[in-house]
Formats: sequence, C-alpha cells, structure tokens
Amino acid sequence: MIFAHTSVLLHESVDGLAVKPDGIYVDCTCGGGGHSSEILKLLGDNGRLICIDKDEEALAVCKQRLDSPKVSFFHSDFKQIDEVLNQAGVAKVDGILADLGVSSYQIDNPERGFSYMHGEAPLDMRMDETQLLSAYTVVNTYDERELFTLIRDYGEEKFAHAIAKNICLTRQDKPIATCGELVAVIEKSIPYAARKTGGHPAKRTFQALRIEVNQELTGLKEFIYSAVDRLNPSGRIAVITFHSLEDRIVKHAFADLATDCICPPGLPVCVCGHRAKGVAVTKKPTLPSEEEQENNSRSKSAKLRIFQKS
Repeated sequence: MIFAHTSVLLHESVDGLAVKPDGIYVDCTCGGGGHSSEILKLLGDNGRLICIDKDEEALAVCKQRLDSPKVSFFHSDFKQIDEVLNQAGVAKVDGILADLGVSSYQIDNPERGFSYMHGEAPLDMRMDETQLLSAYTVVNTYDERELFTLIRDYGEEKFAHAIAKNICLTRQDKPIATCGELVAVIEKSIPYAARKTGGHPAKRTFQALRIEVNQELTGLKEFIYSAVDRLNPSGRIAVITFHSLEDRIVKHAFADLATDCICPPGLPVCVCGHRAKGVAVTKKPTLPSEEEQENNSRSKSAKLRIFQKS
C-alpha cells in the first residue's frame, strides 16, 4: 500500500517554528515527511533536522523522501526525546514539532487495524508494530472495570458501561478478533436513537483503545517539559493535537511553563519555586482554515499550540 498522508496545519506549524537556516530542529512524529520536508527547505548548509517516529514503515518512507546529509533518523517514541538527542550528540535545539495525530496511511491500511470502517481488519492499532500490547490484547484480556474506565475516560463515551459489559460477555464464546466484530458489539450496546447522532457509534471506543494501546496521553506533559528544557533561548515547540484530552494537557503544560508560581490557590506565599520558562505564542489554538477542512476532512479536529522559550 502506498504511504498516502496529507500533513495538517503544514504551513501554520512550520511558520510558527520561525526556522533559522543554521538551526537544529526536531520533528518528533515525522511520519511520511510532510512537515519535515518543509523544515528542510528552510535549512541552510549548517542546519540540521532530526526525525523521530515509532512507526518503522513511516520512518522508512521519510528516509526515502528526505535524502539529505542534514537529516538523521531515529526509530523511537517522541517521549524519549532526551535519549534521542543524547544519541544524536545534541544538547540544545532551536525548534521541536510534534503532530500527535494518526496518519491517513495507518487509518486506511486495513492490516494496521485502526479503523472501524474495515470490518475484516485484525484488531491491532499499534503505531509501533514491535510492541506487544495491541487492541486485541486489551479487548480480550482487560476485565470489565478496566474496559469501562478506559472507554469512559479516553473515549468520553457515555455508554461505556454497556460496551464493556457486552465485550466481556461476547468474548466468553470466542475472542473478538476483528474490527467488525468489535463494531457489532459496540452497536448493540448503544440505543438505536443514540447511534443516529454524533458520528459512527464505534468512533469513541476505537479512540479509547488506540490511546490505551499507544499510551498517547501517558508522559505527554513530561515530554513537553523535557522538550522545552532542550530548547535554546527563543526556541519554539509546536504541538498539533486531534482530540480534547491531548489538547487539554498541552494547554495546561504551556500555561504552567509561562507562569512564575503554580502553587495551589490560597497559599499566602509561594512555596513551589517555579519560574516561567517562556511564553505561549498562541494564546488560543490555531485551527485549520475552512479550505483545509474542505480538502482534508481529517483536519477538522486539529489544534496547533506554540510555546517560545525565554
């Protein structure tokens, strides 16, 4: 299958990094190289680009697309940015980009098992195919309470209890092995009237499973703090999110980083010793233009936030 993916908020995010020709930049989720290629165009002979992705297929495509001595590639989770930069022999960088979305290639490739639209696809959802935990494992081994909690919290699904219960009842006969089998369980768990509103009835549960399998929220705040520490003065970090859970973490992290004191309200004096490390460049998130949303429906939920180090 051809790796087809349209980068979201491409120019807004790259422009937001204020790329310097001789700077060092990191694309934490390089995917097919859309954002990376735009950054590379702006680099001079002394510039450097570090590309990271946990998906080996995506990284291979990016390597083919960006054939330049200025670029180095690392198969890793972006949350391991400190380890990657240490391996690269880099102490500080001038800009960091993280696009937290799933690529169109991953969604559209039935073998990857990300989409509720591919009925015969195996339940998988691993961005890093070398890891052990898959959606199949979660669906068939987590107990009812664990399933309820993750579907409720990560999918913000109000019928989480019924879905978790029916998953456990169904798998007593045989494992739930395909996306279609899981969709059937979800659909019978949601009242008919509710299935007719709010998009596909499996959308929220599939989001919850994907977040759990790939640990998308775990360590996100810590990543942002580590990334900012690695920035040179005036360096920038740009983060693109695709659902409210991610955006909330990024928003609050940037707010904390731009604040001197983060003590709980009501304390007479500051005891945290926290000092602001910069400013949020985007007071409100940048959204895709109407034109981009029309041309790429998957961009509709995207939000871009940018922070600049002092």
